[in-house]
Amino acid sequence: MDILGYSSYGWLPSVLYLVLLLVLSFKAKRGVESGLSSALVQTAIFVILVIHGVQLHDSVFTPQGFVFGFAQDLSLIAWVGLAFYWFQSWFLPISSLRWMALMFALICAFLPTVFPGTLISPKAVSDPWFKGHFVVATVSVGLLSLAAMHAMLMSVQDRALHRQLAMIPNGRLAHWLEDLPPLMTMESLLFNLLYVGFALLSLTVFSGLLFSQTLFGKPLVFDHKTIFALVSWFLFAGLLIARWRVGLRGRAAIRWVLSAYTALLLAYVGSRFVVEVILQRA
Repeated sequence: MDILGYSSYGWLPSVLYLVLLLVLSFKAKRGVESGLSSALVQTAIFVILVIHGVQLHDSVFTPQGFVFGFAQDLSLIAWVGLAFYWFQSWFLPISSLRWMALMFALICAFLPTVFPGTLISPKAVSDPWFKGHFVVATVSVGLLSLAAMHAMLMSVQDRALHRQLAMIPNGRLAHWLEDLPPLMTMESLLFNLLYVGFALLSLTVFSGLLFSQTLFGKPLVFDHKTIFALVSWFLFAGLLIARWRVGLRGRAAIRWVLSAYTALLLAYVGSRFVVEVILQRA
């Protein structure tokens, strides 16, 4: 059964994410992951990502047209974030970020089954300009979502080091924190994510400003989405300039990242949530 292009199996990715998290929880109690076990987990994540990606594509770019909403936006953001984590985890010691990325993907993958979105445009699916803008926007927000999760992880690590929470004998928090790279390495990884994410966000924001008529079929309107997107762009730009000029780091950088990301969510998810759920309009 299809409703606005949504397969009745739209719940499948979230169920698979849940099963994987349960397996990982069981494995965590048994001790350190072996190389083979880690490779199997990576393979499982890849397979679920493929299933989730196909389901997302078919539910957004439908025969009826472009179907979208805040739930689809969150699901796409989570998919991109997890996909980027999966790729990076082959080369970098960021396994502690896996739980957050998978849990975020689990919740967001389920949302479209409750909030199916609305038919935005019957013609956008065949417009290469719109598709390009949509892909770049999704990737940029997904990368910055992973950066925000990374910043939250750094905040926990920093507080643990200052309050010596990691010294609790045999505590789960202690084992979890022991798997993290040093804060300096974590900070370097964070800014690598921010550089790429900000470059793509810049392309997204300014292509939307310059080619609004071509992309969306209407002239540029300074609505809440546009304003929050620009606020977010200026905050991320300010963060990277401060990093370059004065070496901004630590808790100040983390707070700046989370503030900029909050504005970004309000732009790309919050506006659709208000329209669809609170105002109940398409």
